[in-house]
Amino acid sequence: MKPFKIALIASLALGGAVNAAEKRMVEDYVKVPMPAGVQVVVTEMEGPVFADAQGKTLYTWPQKAMRIGFAGDPKEKSFCEDKPTTKTAGMMSPWPAGLDLPELDRRKSCAATWPPLLAPEGAKALGQWTIVERSDGKKQWAYNKQPVYTSDLDDRAGDTNGAATVLRRGGDEPAERDVVGPPPNVPPGFNVLTTRAGRLVVNEARYSIYTWDNDAANKSNCTGDCARAWLPVLAPSSAQPQGEWSIVQRAAGVRQWAFRKKPVYTFSEDTGRASLAGAEVPGWHNVYTQMAPPNPAELRVEMTLAGDVLADANGKTIYHYTCGDDSQDQMSCDLMDSPQVYRIAIAGGGNWDRALKMWPYLQASANAKLPANQLWSIVYVDPKTGREAQANAPGALRVWAYRKRPLYTYAGDKEAGDIEGNAIGEWQGWRNGFRAFFVRDEFGRRL
Repeated sequence: MKPFKIALIASLALGGAVNAAEKRMVEDYVKVPMPAGVQVVVTEMEGPVFADAQGKTLYTWPQKAMRIGFAGDPKEKSFCEDKPTTKTAGMMSPWPAGLDLPELDRRKSCAATWPPLLAPEGAKALGQWTIVERSDGKKQWAYNKQPVYTSDLDDRAGDTNGAATVLRRGGDEPAERDVVGPPPNVPPGFNVLTTRAGRLVVNEARYSIYTWDNDAANKSNCTGDCARAWLPVLAPSSAQPQGEWSIVQRAAGVRQWAFRKKPVYTFSEDTGRASLAGAEVPGWHNVYTQMAPPNPAELRVEMTLAGDVLADANGKTIYHYTCGDDSQDQMSCDLMDSPQVYRIAIAGGGNWDRALKMWPYLQASANAKLPANQLWSIVYVDPKTGREAQANAPGALRVWAYRKRPLYTYAGDKEAGDIEGNAIGEWQGWRNGFRAFFVRDEFGRRL
């Protein structure tokens, strides 16, 4: 293994820290007009997001083409209603429409799970914020023409538990809700993506940009062969410094962008988008606006043939269970208060004992310490029901959870680095099933 790959894995195990100074940084954003009662909160994974007056993160539900039909909100209209859905929608062929959804006596409506951000009487459109009328006549805020909601999963300012736990592939997963926030304060030609390591800066084509240790503040020392392998990201003659971005004079009339005073480059050998490969070269680093928070200290990172995964203390791969039901409102079914029949069907063929044996919960050790962030928690689970239990309840398991979802290992993994459980479930586990907790996914992303 390359020495720098080892350092990269160690940094990912600590939440992607590259250096202490950069880890303390938070993402700068464009100051945009906001209605009264809306604010910006900097979150740990998604960076700056819009929030309501209580600090609860705001989300949109963009319409998505499913295998059969569409789900989500079209522009300027909310399809998230107050009445609970009761039947399957048949959007994921070959499953038919019209079947009863499970546990209807417990099922919440879309609007109860995703409360709309209502506009007060007399409110007027402002900037990208507009007002749409709901089917009950109430007025709801929309941003960039998409109706806006909060999530009943979020308890504190900065929570983003309504966001997907697995980084989106763009294919067969449900029509999920998106965190919504102001644009990152980056020059034209750059973008910022959410990754496990942090908020990654990429170019317009979504290829990574890098910095070099041998450069000085606002001065590039990468010339000749170096500049042929590491291509300076040039600034047009009309460009001006912007926020944390400055411009370096490489030669007469040749200007290069710099971020936080470090000149930036692309890597000629990158073959995929949002790559971390260049950071394996000693002295070179991916650029992040902010780093991801740390993972629990008792967990570690293991290399696999498909990328690097989070693993338990013995090196066994950790898995997310992901689930979105086939209803018109596309509700999550991967929570402890969700119907457990979905998980038991995938994990044990409908047999509860087999499901527990094949997919045991990731239990926290007796002396486990929570990292200082909002993504991770320790929950108590009744293994007989899959529901949350009191800490002193007989048989309750003390389980690691990420964004309130319990995590698992897989009995089929025999050695450290095995990922035999990855993609088990419907549509390779994207819609209902198990996905490895990748911290560096070499092949499964479509960023």
